[in-house]
Amino acid sequence: MTAFSTEGQSDPTVQPVPTAVVRQVDAADTTLSNPKMAVIALGSNLGNRLETLQGAVDALEDTPGLKVKAVSPVYETEPWGVEADSQPAYFNAVILVKTTLPPASLLERGHAVEEAFDRVREERWAPRTIDVDIVSYADVLSDDPVLTLPHPRAHERAFVLAPWHDMDPEAQLPGTGPVAELLAVVGRDGVLPRPDLELRLPE
Repeated sequence: MTAFSTEGQSDPTVQPVPTAVVRQVDAADTTLSNPKMAVIALGSNLGNRLETLQGAVDALEDTPGLKVKAVSPVYETEPWGVEADSQPAYFNAVILVKTTLPPASLLERGHAVEEAFDRVREERWAPRTIDVDIVSYADVLSDDPVLTLPHPRAHERAFVLAPWHDMDPEAQLPGTGPVAELLAVVGRDGVLPRPDLELRLPE
């Protein structure tokens, strides 16, 4: 009896791995051995705003490959991009996380947290239960329209810069400069510190 040999024949069930997948795996391998620091902005102007912000912090902490390292003070801010008094005021905060997730996976997790709190994306500048925005990821500069890094409007938003500066006075916005200088240019109009409110750093 002659043994059947597949030597020299291709296995039709084996397909080449798409280049995009290879890139994602390579990015994950890099971050697994070298965790990155990322800054995430949180905002809420519907429902129990403080409870929702804390819930988002806790949900991010529960993400495999992510650890919340610092939380900022809470600010109350006027809604951005809409007429005055047309929406409830926001509670805003910024958190610093250490993560082995590549940026695309971190974005997916942020969207999952928004969905868990019934965030609906129907209209730009609409009120929302929770907004989770990646402000910066290590020193990455990217003009990818899906996830532009750093956030393209972070440098002009006092509700991001003020809590971020409180959390880390030496912070730098990659490719732009010190957060302290950016905040000095923008000013603190429309952002009110709320020392009576506090977010807990997950244990």
